Amino acid sequence: MGSIFGNNFRVATFGESHGVAIGCVIDGCPAGLPLCEQDFAGDMARRRPGNSLYASPRKEPDVVEILSGVFEGVTTGAPIALVIYNRDQRPNDYDDLARVYRPGHGDFAYMAKYGIRDHRGGGRSSGRETAARVAAGVVAKKILAEIGVAIGARVSAIGHVEIVEDSDFTDSKAAVALIDDCMATGDSIGSAILCKISGLAAGVGAPVFDKLSADLAKAMMSIGGAVGVEFGAGFAAVARRGSENNDSFVCQNGKVCKTSNNAGGIMAGISDGGEICIKVGFKPPSSIGMPQKTATVDGQDVEIAINGRHDPVIAPRAAVVAEAMAAIVVVNHVFGGLADTMEWAR
Repeated sequence: MGSIFGNNFRVATFGESHGVAIGCVIDGCPAGLPLCEQDFAGDMARRRPGNSLYASPRKEPDVVEILSGVFEGVTTGAPIALVIYNRDQRPNDYDDLARVYRPGHGDFAYMAKYGIRDHRGGGRSSGRETAARVAAGVVAKKILAEIGVAIGARVSAIGHVEIVEDSDFTDSKAAVALIDDCMATGDSIGSAILCKISGLAAGVGAPVFDKLSADLAKAMMSIGGAVGVEFGAGFAAVARRGSENNDSFVCQNGKVCKTSNNAGGIMAGISDGGEICIKVGFKPPSSIGMPQKTATVDGQDVEIAINGRHDPVIAPRAAVVAEAMAAIVVVNHVFGGLADTMEWAR
């Protein structure tokens, strides 16, 4: 079911939105990395529902428990199993949707492929699955910190409203008003995040089918609700000439560097030593309270309005998920080519 990601640092996620628990198993983390349960608290809080007016009011503590792979505060090299128990699941809230295909969701596609679907919040297709990715991302980011690589993501747009760098989307009156209006009418709004990877040396990645950019794009598009990915100048380059878009090279203090970063830190699928900039667009959340036309599993036309606990916008909670996926991809590429240079991993 496509629940395993990576080759050198493999992450398998498990669990459903309203099941007993969700979690992941990480295979490929070297021995000797300091790791404890408290390390997960910060990133899990950023993704956790119920932590703002603009997130699902579902109340989940999202505490990560380490089941294996860590002994006396450091990783052992064995698979790391992490579990997050669901404490506020309400499967009965979805009983009315058991035989109805929700517009915009994966209900119909899941039924077409598997002949069965978990209607309790979407099961595996629920955004709750990303909590396991964030947990795995914490481990990946700790590995990258050992070689000076840092990853950060922020909300860059709410609908048509661009969010200024170094500010939170809640600082924008226009963005807040847009979300408030959607919430008042039972609607939702699209959004975008900007993820940046800094400190990655030139030469990470591979050409043709194993491009770093291609793997990052796949990782970002695997996040529920993602509709598009851009690197650097992105689609703005479509309207430019080569003389405008090419990044010129200069020598400074005996080092070759670029004067601009339209390529977004990746050239020919390989990191160029510059900051890697990835923009990810998200559709409006599909669960809305406004009436929508749909069909039942037995072919009846009906109208539904989806009530319950849902996010009006995706990006605020997806930023940390994008960081996690970026970290997992970069670790896979680093381990594929540079692991022998890392003293701590020997």
